[in-house]
Formats: sequence, structure tokens, C-alpha cells
Amino acid sequence: MPTLILVRHGRSTANTSGVLAGRTPGVALDERGAAQAAALPARLAGLPIAEVVTSPLQRCQETVRPLLEARPGLRCHTEDRIGECDYGDWSGRKLAELKDEPLMEVVQAHPSAAAFPGGESMRQMHTRAAEAVREWNARVEREHGADAVYLMCSHGDIIKSLVADALGLHLDLFQRISVEPCSVTAIRYTRLRPFLVRLGDTGDFASLAPREEPGDGGDAPVGGGAGAP
Repeated sequence: MPTLILVRHGRSTANTSGVLAGRTPGVALDERGAAQAAALPARLAGLPIAEVVTSPLQRCQETVRPLLEARPGLRCHTEDRIGECDYGDWSGRKLAELKDEPLMEVVQAHPSAAAFPGGESMRQMHTRAAEAVREWNARVEREHGADAVYLMCSHGDIIKSLVADALGLHLDLFQRISVEPCSVTAIRYTRLRPFLVRLGDTGDFASLAPREEPGDGGDAPVGGGAGAP
């Protein structure tokens, strides 16, 4: 079965402004995000990528553009099921104000029970994304062979849920996983089990250094966060 390369979109204008973008249209990469996307072709140069699949949202489309330009003829497909979680009424709001919402505690500690007002549940998000991967695995294997490598560009919570699925973790544990902007995660699927072979690889260790700002109490950044300062 194929190997799936999961790329989170580069840092966006919403990431840097502390806004939960969700499916809000017009959210682009910021200057750093554009640089991250421009570096992606060199980072992936050794991989024979058979297909590219991307979320329909602008920040993901912009992230894969340099890779597609560097590899003329590489096919790109838009897949709605790996689009961002529908945060409903939370979309477009500041994360700083959302942290005091009673639902945020559920999102952090019991995400399988979290449903966003006017949006979808995290369980629905997880199910649709996992189904999309299984269908694309079958399609890529059928068209390119069992050893094929393909790439999906998606969002923080989507990628974290797919990693949890690959590891056999309950969705309630997925907030323990971290994937920074433009990080690369790789899952090799086999007939019996998936293998997580890379997780959140950016090649940049700045985010591991101590930070000057006070701690956040251990909460996971909803939507994936902005990464290293």
C-alpha cells in the first residue's frame, strides 16, 4: 500500500493574528508561510511523488503551488474531505477569547464529544478525513502501484486526527500530537497496519527552545497554532 506524505499548510495570516480561521475564505499564507512553501520542493526532492491531493482552502492551495511548479505534469486534486474542521460560529474569532468558552475544555480533554455550534463535531471531522485517506490509498495503489508515494496538504487538526488513526489512538488523545506549519508527517500503509515514519518534521528546531512567554497550561492550539515564533 502507498506511503502518504501529510503536509500542513504554511503559516497563515490567521495563525499570526491568533484567529481560528476554520473555513473562512481568503486566508492566505503570510510572508513566512510563503517562504516555507517555497522551500518545500527542495525538502521533498528525493521523493517520487505520484499525486498531490489538497484541501480546497487557499492556504493549502498556496502551499503546494511551488511544488507543482517545480514538477510540471504532477497532478493535483482537490479533496473536500481533508478540508479544515468546520468550527461553525467559532470561525473567525480570536483564540484568546475562545479559551474561556466552556466547550474549549471539552475540545481539549474529550474531543470526541466536542461539536462546534453551527459547525461539525470533531468526530465527524476525523471520520471524513480517515475515509478520504483510505479511498485515496486504494486509488493511488491501483494507478501507481503498492510502493507509490503521494502527498496530501491539509490542516493541523485533520493531520493530528489521521496520525491518531494510524497509531490506533482514541480521538480523545489526539491533542497530544503537534504538527507545526509546513511540517511533514509520513504514514506508510501496509495490509496489516500503518507505520508512522515521520511526525511534524520541519527541519527547524527553533520551536524546541524555551519560550519567553508564560506557559499555556498545556492546552493544545485549536487549528494547529502558528508554530515557532
